[in-house]
Amino acid sequence: MQGFQITIFTGEGRRHGHQTMGAWLLETVRQLGIRGATLGTGVEGIGRDGRLHSAHFFELADQPVTLTLVVTEAQWALLAQALTQAQADLFYVKVPAEFGVLGGPTPPA
Repeated sequence: MQGFQITIFTGEGRRHGHQTMGAWLLETVRQLGIRGATLGTGVEGIGRDGRLHSAHFFELADQPVTLTLVVTEAQWALLAQALTQAQADLFYVKVPAEFGVLGGPTPPA
């Protein structure tokens, strides 16, 4: 299949409503029927504000967080629209990708 790998960058301390931004992103992706998203944390990063963000021993609120997923063009259009409507204010990277499954049953479309 052809589509895109999307990586969305945020921070552990960012929130959308009552949820962390990462949890909200995962729920939004799930509600859109997109499968195969991974939420990860980083040790350190430099944000778009130019500041160093890192996980501290006593405080994890500034820890970098990424959501990585692979989507079709149609799924990306739905996700981008949902994030824009929610005014999520997120930085992302979108890279063309070929994807599929090897050595196992084909997942449902």
